[in-house]
Amino acid sequence: MTAWAISGTRRRILRAHVTVSGCALALCASATAPVAAEGDTTVTKPTVVLVHGAFADGSSWDGVIPRLERSGYTVIAPANPLRGLYNDSTYIASVLDSIKGPVVLVGHSYGGAVISSAAAGNPRVKSLVYVSALMPDVGESGMSLAARFPSELGTATRSVPYRESGRSGTDLYLKRDKVHQVFAADLPESEANLLWATQRPAATTAFSEKAKVAAWKHIPSWALVGRQDKTINPDQERFQAKRAGSHTVEINSSHVSLIAHPAAVADLILRAAGAPSATQPSRAATGSANDIRTKAALAGFAGASLAAGAGVVLLGRRLRRTRR
Repeated sequence: MTAWAISGTRRRILRAHVTVSGCALALCASATAPVAAEGDTTVTKPTVVLVHGAFADGSSWDGVIPRLERSGYTVIAPANPLRGLYNDSTYIASVLDSIKGPVVLVGHSYGGAVISSAAAGNPRVKSLVYVSALMPDVGESGMSLAARFPSELGTATRSVPYRESGRSGTDLYLKRDKVHQVFAADLPESEANLLWATQRPAATTAFSEKAKVAAWKHIPSWALVGRQDKTINPDQERFQAKRAGSHTVEINSSHVSLIAHPAAVADLILRAAGAPSATQPSRAATGSANDIRTKAALAGFAGASLAAGAGVVLLGRRLRRTRR
């Protein structure tokens, strides 16, 4: 065979070798590249709804709201009427109905009882967050829980009759000389005095009405326990969180952790907001569409690699025969 013929044969073999190798590399890139899951859509961040407790208003969340907004969340802090558990939870439920998309519902103090009722039956509530809060079970009230876990709140309030169109009742106010000691010990006394002057009273029915539902039985929950809380007994907060299976953190705080420690409170809410849905199948158990397609691609790549290897061996043999 002439040198030209041998040279031409080698060139053809080299081109074939490059082609086979290129196919193997292409298969490798295809197998390892991210594969979009079927039906993927842009994930919508939930709206965070913050519900204040007794003796307070929406401004109690002032230190928490900017932190959540900086993380890209829409936040609202509606006014809790503080007229009674049934009235207040119905009102907050109507607020939730006005929001499109998923919701993370947060309650402080008595607000915890409100969100436990307001979220019931609402599939868009992704998670519940309880901040030094009440978490009554069906048939329980704030008063019945306090009887099991006494605190100093009973010594810190005074009763004042009220009248309004069509009804009358009794409001509870915090005593000025007890606000700092019982309610807000880790705030400056001047700030505690401001809380007293601007407080919104709660009707006694907020604490006496028994819960008819308990949304924490069906919705994932997070709970913050204030170790120095004298308004709600920390042991009560621990008991409630354990009963609900809540993801729980404890901090050294008075009852107003949302004011004294807004970063810790915001961090807990962000964890709840970023958690996967409780109804999402376990990837470890079922495998996602991405996982299944990737495994299939890898299996195909393994077969292609074997085929490519066999092709290279055959080409090598042809080259040796040509040289002879």
